[in-house]
Amino acid sequence: MLKTITRIGNSLGLIFDSALRELTGLKDGDQVNVTVHKGGSIVITPVRRSAPPDAVTKTIKQTISDYRRTLKKLA
Repeated sequence: MLKTITRIGNSLGLIFDSALRELTGLKDGDQVNVTVHKGGSIVITPVRRSAPPDAVTKTIKQTISDYRRTLKKLA
């Protein structure tokens, strides 16, 4: 995909059009990590936040509750 660097105020930017956003899953407000490699290659990696521990615990407890009979049979 060929893109053009665009002037945005006093800076230069790369526009993420709808096709690029759809391919990457990025949306307004998402954070990305930018890495520059030898030769000038730029890699943009989305920062994916993990679920908070209390949410994970709640989901596990709910799953155990929902599948208690099945889990007992498997044990």
